[in-house]
Amino acid sequence: STKMDLLHSNGVLIIQHLQRDYRAYQDFLNFMSHVGDPRNIFSIYFPLWFQLNQVVGTKMIWVAVIGDWFNLIFKWILFGHRPYWWVQETMIYPNHSSPCLEQFPITCETGPGSPSGHAMGSSCVWYVMVTAALSYTVRWKDKSAVTLHRLTWSFLWSIFWIIQISVCISRVFIATHFPHQVILGVFAGILVAEAFEHTPAIQTASLRMYIKTNLFLFIFALGFYLSLKLLDIDLLWSVPKAKKWCANPDWINIDTTPFAGLVRNLGALFGLGLGINSDMFIISCKGKNSRKISFRVLCIAASLATLQLYNLVKIPTHTEYLFYILSFCKSAAMPLTVVALVPYCVHSLMTTTEKKLN
Repeated sequence: STKMDLLHSNGVLIIQHLQRDYRAYQDFLNFMSHVGDPRNIFSIYFPLWFQLNQVVGTKMIWVAVIGDWFNLIFKWILFGHRPYWWVQETMIYPNHSSPCLEQFPITCETGPGSPSGHAMGSSCVWYVMVTAALSYTVRWKDKSAVTLHRLTWSFLWSIFWIIQISVCISRVFIATHFPHQVILGVFAGILVAEAFEHTPAIQTASLRMYIKTNLFLFIFALGFYLSLKLLDIDLLWSVPKAKKWCANPDWINIDTTPFAGLVRNLGALFGLGLGINSDMFIISCKGKNSRKISFRVLCIAASLATLQLYNLVKIPTHTEYLFYILSFCKSAAMPLTVVALVPYCVHSLMTTTEKKLN
């Protein structure tokens, strides 16, 4: 439509301005784009928070998975273009004089562009972290503590918005999103996170509930995709556009396709459910050692180190269905490691050491 073309063309002007005038900050902006990557939730934020507060860690995974699922559905409904291919195909520029937008190795996302998954995932998880941190200070009653709470509130929310704005600018700078797409992503992420502030049932969910939730999310997404395909609407329309207009074919990554994100998130949720409902979790994270600072620090360090090793494992991409199956397994292994395997090993090590000392 004319209004959407105008919105896109104004967005292109902003991207050109950023790429021209913020060149000196290119490395920082690329770094902030990585900070907003939803995959960091599983490999960095979750291992840290789960050992500090299991309620917050559990909520973080649920928020990330459900938020990314809604992001996928919204992308399929909104049919949002990405700047790096839109400028090549639009007819609004006279004499085919389309603007030149620079691309980067992380530019060539293959899914639709609206809302931004990075912005939505970042706002989701940081909202959970900030509200969790503030929940510790809100109970302070004396006058000086109330003042400190207000200062802490201002500081943490300032950090929150600085990070969100930086992630948004970085996604626009690399020409993978228009400004309105990242703004929509931020506020959609906040809404999802706020909804889970009032959903305590996830903390006591059984393995059966995790499996039912996984099946519902998968069947709904697949059913939505197949239903529209029967109506001759291809929800994977963005993939060939990305392959056609990406400046370097090596920058196209199957991990950015819509179904890759869905499988990754379902795997993470299943792994969390499996871990929390396992005997290893009950023995270690609910046992006497779980209250020790040394236990938590060792679990955090071992979890982070192990997950970095997981990230070194590259899944073969030559067969798409095999990639999805292995991606599910790898994603399930990550929270299972954090929740059950690593704590159980640390617990066993500490118990053995205590027996030797006694």
